[in-house]
Amino acid sequence: MGRKIVLLGSTGSIGTQTLDVVRKNSDELKVVALAANKNVELIEKQIREFRPEYACMYDENAAKELKTKVADLPVKVLEGMEGVIELSTIPGADTVLTAVVGMIGIRPTIAAIESGKDIALANKETLVTAGHIIMPLAAKMGVKILPVDSEHSAIFQSLNGEPKDKLEKILLTASGGPFRGKKRTELENMTAKDALKHPNWDMGPKVTIDSASLVNKGLEVMEAKWLFDVSLDQIQVVVQPQSIIHSMVQFTDGAVMAQLGVPDMKLPIQYALFYPDRRPMKEDRLDFAKLSQITFEDPDTDTFKGLALAFESARIGGSMPTVFNAANEMAVKMFLNNKIRFLEIYDMIQSAMDNHKKIENPNVEEILMAEKETYDFLSKH
Repeated sequence: MGRKIVLLGSTGSIGTQTLDVVRKNSDELKVVALAANKNVELIEKQIREFRPEYACMYDENAAKELKTKVADLPVKVLEGMEGVIELSTIPGADTVLTAVVGMIGIRPTIAAIESGKDIALANKETLVTAGHIIMPLAAKMGVKILPVDSEHSAIFQSLNGEPKDKLEKILLTASGGPFRGKKRTELENMTAKDALKHPNWDMGPKVTIDSASLVNKGLEVMEAKWLFDVSLDQIQVVVQPQSIIHSMVQFTDGAVMAQLGVPDMKLPIQYALFYPDRRPMKEDRLDFAKLSQITFEDPDTDTFKGLALAFESARIGGSMPTVFNAANEMAVKMFLNNKIRFLEIYDMIQSAMDNHKKIENPNVEEILMAEKETYDFLSKH
């Protein structure tokens, strides 16, 4: 059997697509552990199909329910953060693919690295808030951090075989999301239903709203800084509405390398799981004759303040990216529940950042405390 995988976040958008990749490569990939939050119905189906040795529910009640439902199977069911960390360190697993949403991904990722596992990373918050901890630890332990985000996978592929010191600039592409081209007056009355209509990508609700606000691209800028060891001045965001060029790299001689493909997350997922190999895929191919054109434009950071605020928080550094991320998480949850308007997402992020006193080099406890303080502050305003 080939690679053994621990999948954190198995019931979400990336998790289910990862299992589709495993399904089509069952000769080489074996899922040994699955973890989810509280979708018992779906994870039970996944357990019955993929027969992992371990499963974990972050929610305690969901874990009890799952234990009952899979009592006929030889699977050990764990619960909570302790369970997720135990899954991430099980002997025999080669790769932990972390596709959980939010900062609960930090501790399991650190534990997995410390136990010598390669990380296939689809959890932005891990590097956004703790990149200063994760990347040195991965280097120390000699493990690979393999990006699953389509943009970071594209950069990773474009840098393959090139001298690191010849990188001049990363050109991080954005689709512009469902509100591209709209002005502030048009965004005043946009609902969650409007924001969830992404033109190109099939993603979970949180990431889709972040795409509409350009916060997602801001998080990816911070992620790229840590993944590729570049300064913020070396990262330029370019809107590419067709989502065909997934990102580009410019070198010191002016040459630009780009990775192109149809908008499908299964390609970067498969690439991360099989790196450095490339396995055949039967998904759609680009048809350049039908495509006819690829266009570019600058992001409108005056209207979509999420990107500008992300750059600001990244330049301040320390614990500020944690505050940016936590404030956005809370704001998006409120927007999805129709408690605030779309543009108020930016107001909440700005007020949380203005309120925060930066911690220069936060440890994990201080990162999680900054998150809690942000939630507490915003819940009172």
